[in-house]
Amino acid sequence: MSSPDDLLYTKEHEWIRVSDNIGTVGITLFATKELGEVVYVELPKVGDRFKSGDAFGNVESVKAVSELFIPVTGEVVEVNDDLGNAPEILNEDPYGKGWLIQVRMKDPSETADLMSAEEYGDYTKEEE
Repeated sequence: MSSPDDLLYTKEHEWIRVSDNIGTVGITLFATKELGEVVYVELPKVGDRFKSGDAFGNVESVKAVSELFIPVTGEVVEVNDDLGNAPEILNEDPYGKGWLIQVRMKDPSETADLMSAEEYGDYTKEEE
């Protein structure tokens, strides 16, 4: 199960794509496989602020409800409203249309603590 090289990853199976000072956050394909069919997504509002590692929402699947953890400190600048009507997008396209939020990062250096695609691949092999 390969993960895109242009993303950084957390041990909680979130990813972030950084462009300038904006981070787009989602969950990994590994996470969607573990969850099963996603039936509901709860996301924050634009303007909400979080510290790195804070829970910022939930994903509910037929198997479980899982908290979402933000990989960087910042303010939410955009939310993927499409997931409210079509949460299955997370299963279908977790690295594209299934993004969750965009956040203006307070300290971009926090991404130094995240895993590369290769490191994340090794990490998920250990979990399987």
